Amino acid sequence: MVASRPPPTHLRRGRWWNAPWFDTLQFAVFTGALLWLTVAGAMNMGYNWQWYRVPRFIYRVVDGELIWGPLIKGLVVTLEITAWSVVITLAIGLVTALLRLSNSFSGRILAKVYLEAVRNTPLLIQIYLFYFVLGPIIGLDRFWVGVACLSVFEGAFACEVIRAGILSVPRGQWEASDSIGLGRVQGYRYVILPQAVPLMLPPLTGLVISLIKNSAIVSVIAVFDLTTEGRNIIADTFLSFEIWMTVAAIYLVLTVTLSVFVSYLEHRVRARE
Repeated sequence: MVASRPPPTHLRRGRWWNAPWFDTLQFAVFTGALLWLTVAGAMNMGYNWQWYRVPRFIYRVVDGELIWGPLIKGLVVTLEITAWSVVITLAIGLVTALLRLSNSFSGRILAKVYLEAVRNTPLLIQIYLFYFVLGPIIGLDRFWVGVACLSVFEGAFACEVIRAGILSVPRGQWEASDSIGLGRVQGYRYVILPQAVPLMLPPLTGLVISLIKNSAIVSVIAVFDLTTEGRNIIADTFLSFEIWMTVAAIYLVLTVTLSVFVSYLEHRVRARE
């Protein structure tokens, strides 16, 4: 019996459910349904929408002077936490990946213990350990406790991304590096990492997006980030739906903007190859 073959690619692409307009329609229907459920739920609760009160928590103009509201101030703190955490996360991930790839038995064991300990315990428990145990010992304030905890947590995942990127470089490149007399460090710097970085960009983008979202965990130790400011506003005004939807929209704009920028950067890097 002869097995049936799938239709040619150009025919599959021509089907209406693969058309761009159908994808747009699905997105519009899903978004509309989500908004309808939110509005319907609020109406059933007898909720009184007060969107007109939200802008003043973002910005105000007083006597011709622009004054940023608490949500923007919280956003600035979130961006500061994310920026520092990204730098430290990549450093931790790179060092851990190199330890896992090294010939040092103790280095590999140390890296393995770190990865298993971080990936198999909840982030919430880790931030409490950092805040109540390590913070007082090292002398870190709340801001840096949050940065350190997020960096250690995300560094475990960055390690695997970086290690996979390094291992994806063909073996011949390692041999070429050795043949021209480059040492281990020089080989990584001039041959291996420049080829591995473009391969790491997509998963590292997801890692940074995850870091932005996970930064909301610092609200449990009273760091005044975007989430904490949103909670404080809700406690004062009871604008639960409006504020949480605004906070979610701000996070969404951040992550989507980052995704678009990194996609553009990845395209530029691949175009130069």
